[in-house]
Amino acid sequence: MILITGCAGFIGWKVTEYLLKEGFNIVGIDNMNSYYDVRLKEWRLNQLLKHKNFKFYKLDITDFEALKDVFKKYKFDLVINLAARAGVRYSLENPWIYIDTNIKGTLNLLELCKTFKIKKHILASTSSIYANVSPPFKEDANVDRMISVYAASKKAAESLCYVYHYHYDIDITILRYFTVYGPAGRPDMSIFRFIYFIKKGVPITIFGDGTQRRDFTYIDDIALGTLKAIDADLKYEIINLGNDNPVTLNYVISLIEKNLNKKAKKIYKQFHKADLKITHANIEKAKKLLNWEPRIRIEEGIRRTVNWFNENWYWIKDLNVK
Repeated sequence: MILITGCAGFIGWKVTEYLLKEGFNIVGIDNMNSYYDVRLKEWRLNQLLKHKNFKFYKLDITDFEALKDVFKKYKFDLVINLAARAGVRYSLENPWIYIDTNIKGTLNLLELCKTFKIKKHILASTSSIYANVSPPFKEDANVDRMISVYAASKKAAESLCYVYHYHYDIDITILRYFTVYGPAGRPDMSIFRFIYFIKKGVPITIFGDGTQRRDFTYIDDIALGTLKAIDADLKYEIINLGNDNPVTLNYVISLIEKNLNKKAKKIYKQFHKADLKITHANIEKAKKLLNWEPRIRIEEGIRRTVNWFNENWYWIKDLNVK
């Protein structure tokens, strides 16, 4: 029995879907918050509810007593914590919710793993931690200089994980995900926004000149890497999951234009201080410990994502994408 938090989120949905198809019994929890249009989360959740081996609870990981009731009801072999407040820029506008969810929520789950003697825990972390680090980013880099509350909160969550591993012998794998995209992705992320607005004929906003580079990683590669971490016999490890092939935003926009057969209208604004100029994962550790490497290149990933938009445009077009 596996507990997955954030199961209606982008990565949580896809990881849960893969595990359900493999026959695992999954308990999923999600607070279904309105950080972005909840109809997208409901669409993902509805895909999961089709599986008989899935049970869903609407609750927040900051609610310790509600979480504890779920832990009392089931005997979990593993906790996968994919619930988080994400978003680099928004974390500077409302930092408190990032501290609550990403730090307090993580602490709640670790404490319950200790109490109920659950010996394996996987935490989703982020490439945003690698501010002021020269690429490609290695897991042992000095990451003491955060430039967003989001990154700082995830680094704090990582530190809590080590404390609980050290004192309570919980096997913990921390996966640092790199700019995940794909069908049913997050509407606050660039690729979703670019496709959505170009299809609508609305100008897209680019912070900077578009030459910043991102290690865009396709959702199925991320999910499969997470599944590999479930099977791996690891004590405490931090592992990058990225595409190892950073590309510019300008190139991504050109791919979207090609697949939509439509030119983008562009508005350029000042580069945001909380953003990184480049993200680039060193994935040697993932190759060695998980026998994992990405399979979907950006060209194919964009094609699949645009196809999903076209097939589901009848309801996507009405989403509130700010």
